[in-house]
Parts: sequence; structure tokens; C-alpha cells
Amino acid sequence: MRILVLTHEYPPVGGGGGRVAQDVCAGLAARGHEVRVLTAHCADLPFYEKRDGVEVLFLKSGRAQLFRASLKAMAGYVWQAFWQGLKQIRAWKPDVIHAQFAVPAGAAAWALSLVTGTPYVLTAHLGDVPGGTPEKTGKWFQMIYPFTPPIWKRAARVTAVSAFTRDLALKHYPVAVQVIPNGVDLQAVSAGEITLHQPPVVVFAGRFMQQKNVVQIARVMNRLADLDWRCLMLGDGPLKAEVEAEIARGGCAERFELPGWVTPQQVLEAFEQADILLMPSYSEGLPVVGVQAMAKGLALALSGAGGNPELVEAGRNGVLLEPEDEAGYEAALRVWLSDPEKLLAARRASRELAQRFDLGKIVDEYEQVLRAAAR
Repeated sequence: MRILVLTHEYPPVGGGGGRVAQDVCAGLAARGHEVRVLTAHCADLPFYEKRDGVEVLFLKSGRAQLFRASLKAMAGYVWQAFWQGLKQIRAWKPDVIHAQFAVPAGAAAWALSLVTGTPYVLTAHLGDVPGGTPEKTGKWFQMIYPFTPPIWKRAARVTAVSAFTRDLALKHYPVAVQVIPNGVDLQAVSAGEITLHQPPVVVFAGRFMQQKNVVQIARVMNRLADLDWRCLMLGDGPLKAEVEAEIARGGCAERFELPGWVTPQQVLEAFEQADILLMPSYSEGLPVVGVQAMAKGLALALSGAGGNPELVEAGRNGVLLEPEDEAGYEAALRVWLSDPEKLLAARRASRELAQRFDLGKIVDEYEQVLRAAAR
């Protein structure tokens, strides 16, 4: 098949959803499919590259930050993806379009399908569903929601990255939605024995935004000042200064490391040096970093938001708590930081449970869906 992929986020631009798109594209290309991606340009990125057998075209859309896209930048992406997509369809003749994110990529896919008849598959991640991340996109959907139902109805197939995302979408759009979770290349990621670090390392990876509840991470770790640990917080965003201020107030600044925005490969390398993933998010689809952390054998201290419960088997590999439950996170981490045997058992359980997210199985499912849509 020839597959034209539309996504406004693709590494190094964006977060977990972009990494999902990259993994799926590379997996499909490895099976002999021709895959071409239209994504957003940012900073000093090239405008074209071929990576893992996938052709990637970076389009000028007005995106100014790697970690965040404004509504204006998303609208710019829809415009650019439509016109470049039209050129690709006329010259390259793809069999199917895969729109990663119902908004904004889905809008461009809908318009292209309307004009050319090319079928498209829509994949929803959470923030592209009304109510998925209200603190981030609530105001946007107040404006754009009336225009979104046709995007979902015209799609040849619709998928979602978690049961939570699917169920939320079904409240707004009466279409069939298949759940295909985010995956990870277990052979590439989970090699080697699990060994504890001294001192234990707690890690976070993601945007420094309200949705991720990042300031609380600093507060929780500061409550554990009597124990030995290090904390690595990967990412960037508007709350970084607030996080740094909270770290300074706790008097444990020398134990924290904030390297800023990093590449997906650097995230995996950091997980290799960590023991516990801490993510008290207010909302999640199915976080890619959570799946990767499982494959690396990290214990998980997560909120119960969105698809997070699909990653944790309570009492085995982690805990699920309310986002604001600082005392609960402190208690869970205190157990692991004080008892190496319990931490090691949780880490081994994560590695075992990660088998359900094997990327090969995930690519199988997308391949079947795309073939069905192309027919």
C-alpha cells in the first residue's frame, strides 16, 4: 500500500502522539509499504528527510514551539496539509490516508477525501476529543465542535488509543471505534537484566503543562527528603519556572535534574537509568512514556486518569491514585524507596505486563485497518 500520513506532531515535534505515529509508520515501512508523512515544521528542522524508510515532509504552519501548538498553528497545518496532500494524491496516488489526531489532521483528511475520494483512517488520542483535555482544548472545542462530526462520520475506519478515549468519543460521535493501544518495540527496548540504581531514580517525561500536574511532582519528592533518591524531569513548557521554584523551596535542588526538551531516544536512555515513573496527570490517552517505562521495567506511580489504568495492575507493577493525592504518592514512593525487594518486584512485573503492548501486534492491527479502508 501507499499510505499518506497526516499528523501535526512527529518527532522531534510534539509529544507522545507524534511518537506513536513515528513507530507505526516505521513498522509499516519495514513491511514493504510506502509511507509518506506530512507534518509541521518548527525551528531549524529540515523540510524533507527519509527516516526508517519513511519519507517525512515538514510543512510551514506557523508552529513556534516543539512542545506546543497554538490554535493558529493547527489551522495553519490544516491549510498546508490540504494543499500539499492534494499534490501528493494527484502525483503519488496513495491508497489510503491515515490521520493521526482527529484535530487538526482529521480536518485535512476529511477535506482531501471530499475532493478526491481517497479513503482515510482516523486515530484519536484524547486531546482531539471534546472533554479529553478540558484545561487545554476546552475553549477550542467550544468554537470548532460543530464542524467536527463530519470528520468522524466520513472516515472509513476510526481507531482510538485507549478504551477511555473511545468511550469519550462515543459520547459525541455515533461511529464505530476500534481500540488499538500505543505500542513499543519490546526487542529493542527491554533487553538486559533489571537492576536497581543507587540511589533510586524517579523520572517524569512530558510537557510541563497543567494537564501533567508537574508542580506536584516537585512537592511530592520534597516530602521524601529524609530518604535517598534522585529525580529526573524530562521536558519543557510554560510551568517549568514554577516547577523550579517549588524545587528550590524544598531544599533538595541538588537531587533534581531538568535537562529540558529531549528526543524520544533520549527518553528511552533516561528510562534505562531510572527505577520509578511518576505521572500524576489530570488527563491521559494511553501515554507512550508509560508503555515505554513498562518495557524498560519501571515501577509506575500514576493517576487513574484516562488510559492509565490499562498500564497498572495494582499490587504488582504500580499504583493508581487521584491526581491531587500528594500523601498517597508520597506513601507509595516511600515503600519503594525504603524496600529494594518490593521495588525490584514491581519493576519485574512491569516488564512482564508490557508484553501486551508489543509494537509488532499493534502494527498488525493498523495494517489490517488500513487495508480494509483502502478497499
